[in-house]
Amino acid sequence: MISGAVGALLAGLVGGGIEVAARAISGPKRGLPPYGFTPYEVRVPSEDVVFHAADGTRIAGWWLDQPDSSRVVIICHGHHGSKSDLLGIGSGLWRAGNSVLMFDFRGNGESGPGPQSLAHYEQQDLAAAVDFVTSRRPDAAVAAVGFSMGAAVVMLTAAGDPRIAALVLDSPFAEMHEVVEAAARRMRLPPFPLVPLVDRHTRLRYGYRFHDVRPIDVADQLAPRPVLFLHGGADRTIPAAQSLELHERVGASSRRIVFPGADHCGGYFQDRPGYIRLVAEFLDEALGPASRRPPT
Repeated sequence: MISGAVGALLAGLVGGGIEVAARAISGPKRGLPPYGFTPYEVRVPSEDVVFHAADGTRIAGWWLDQPDSSRVVIICHGHHGSKSDLLGIGSGLWRAGNSVLMFDFRGNGESGPGPQSLAHYEQQDLAAAVDFVTSRRPDAAVAAVGFSMGAAVVMLTAAGDPRIAALVLDSPFAEMHEVVEAAARRMRLPPFPLVPLVDRHTRLRYGYRFHDVRPIDVADQLAPRPVLFLHGGADRTIPAAQSLELHERVGASSRRIVFPGADHCGGYFQDRPGYIRLVAEFLDEALGPASRRPPT
């Protein structure tokens, strides 16, 4: 779900379009017209909620409540995506007995504008989401599910926040520099000096560097929490080897499943019911049954 524009716009470097490439990674981008599916389409009752990141950015979300659930699952979309992308997994996990929060990262969907990045500033948004759900449901265990950039945000945030008790990471990257470098290679452009130039411009224009976004550096801080890595075996955006590296760094508390033939974040689309069941069963194993009610 990391935008294909990252690779396409790196081609602008040939004509000196360094700003164009950096903007594709860290600049604003909203779909027009602003139409999108909502929980109405999947017949799930929901509440529109708003909370604020530490820098004041307004974050919009959907709260799918299961009052008898002992768990809340926070789900994070990918680069330049929106919470509408998460309706399949979100409604599925809700039907499996979980309360669910889906939200738009800053500058996407219905959330307000704010400094954007590839998993750097967005950590504030997830931290605010954790504050929101723990305030609303202080007695519930919190799990986080992330896709692509969202998976990187989950890792980076969870490393410093033990309130996130279990993680599901679909198609995460180990470090931002490798993602941008791979995009350059896909466009048959020489990574050097193009990628360092975009990195430098990103620091000057957007206030962070590629080396500030390295989930691999915090992976060992996730243990002993349960972590499930999911990856498409034919991922052309983030090679599956990156989640293998992360899985090995986390260690024995993590599991990794590869979907043969699936492209980026494609495991869900190979078998939607099976994917939802896989994640729901992992959460049951990691955190116990979702419902507080004894089985009848």
